[in-house]
Amino acid sequence: MKDPRDIIKRPVITERTSEFIDQLKYVFEVDLRTNKTEIKQAIEAIFKVKVVSVNTMRVPPKPRRYGRHAGYTSEWKKAIVQLSADSKPLEFFEASV
Repeated sequence: MKDPRDIIKRPVITERTSEFIDQLKYVFEVDLRTNKTEIKQAIEAIFKVKVVSVNTMRVPPKPRRYGRHAGYTSEWKKAIVQLSADSKPLEFFEASV
């Protein structure tokens, strides 16, 4: 099995994903080659929470220009993780007041 920190690359924090926090849903960028079971095990191992479901999607590359140079961004994989109702919220998503 892979190291859980190699599977989960970073959290995706946007205005839309911050609205999911009330429903105990969190969004992460994950390794392209992982499946839902590996993502679930990695989240449970890193954060010590219970995962109910995992939804994944591949984000396609987008065309980008920088001056006269044109290219594409990298393709990446996004995972939306639903925690159980008795799980504690993840601490790095909390707003500091």
